[in-house]
Amino acid sequence: MKDTKASALASYFARNFLVVVGLVLVWRGVWYILDGLDFIFLSGNHLLSGILGVILGMLLLYLPDKDLKEISKL
Repeated sequence: MKDTKASALASYFARNFLVVVGLVLVWRGVWYILDGLDFIFLSGNHLLSGILGVILGMLLLYLPDKDLKEISKL
């Protein structure tokens, strides 16, 4: 019985670890794509890119339910 619990626990951590690695890889890819777009369209202007990113992010958080409650969860 003890072996089954240990196996289930190892499987649980392995699955969650793979989910975290997958999320990090997706985030890394998005980050590089946005850096490329910043370089192409804004000539690497990080101030303008940051301002536009905050505005676009707020808009994306607002649109689904017409509020910004998600920000309060931070």
